[in-house]
Amino acid sequence: MWHGIPRKDIPWFPSVDTDTCIGCTLCYTSCGRGVYEMQNNKAVAVNAMSCMVGCSTCGTVCPVQAIAFPDRDMIWRLEREEKIFKVVRQEAEEKMAKQDALKARAAAEDAVAKLTMRVRFEIAGEFGEKRFLIQLGEMIKEGSYDFVNLRLDIPTVRGVALKTPSFMSFEVTSTEQDDIQAFLPEVRDLIRLNELTLVSEKKL
Repeated sequence: MWHGIPRKDIPWFPSVDTDTCIGCTLCYTSCGRGVYEMQNNKAVAVNAMSCMVGCSTCGTVCPVQAIAFPDRDMIWRLEREEKIFKVVRQEAEEKMAKQDALKARAAAEDAVAKLTMRVRFEIAGEFGEKRFLIQLGEMIKEGSYDFVNLRLDIPTVRGVALKTPSFMSFEVTSTEQDDIQAFLPEVRDLIRLNELTLVSEKKL
């Protein structure tokens, strides 16, 4: 259909003069609707009715003017006789609504992408006599934050007694998918106050 008119009822398609055609392939490569195929080094409009109504790009770029189209008056007459502009306006409104929806979705996705909702911390230090895990728990008693995927790697039990540095990793997240950036300074301060070393901090 072309704005409510069956495409088969619109005689708009290219005609190729094979005697004039030099096989340059400009029409074949320029057409985005697969109208042409190259046969014996000549352009052949094998899918002529796939041509966009009113488009004559291939004829315009043809260096030897081997491609012809019907007179454009035929299209203008159809527009008047079929009164297509009511349909066109509805199609335009639908297209605009779709574009607005896509823009709104893109804006929402962009806003979400800018949020920080999960951060992985890696820290090292001596945890034996510290109440670090208890302090982490106290930090999240109120609010919508949580510490997940926590892992503590201790080299040896004897090493704990000798205060050998251990390695801990955990992720800070929000239970309500909120931005956690305002909470992160508190986590960094706790690490510093416990004289631990912040090895890395990575947004996930």
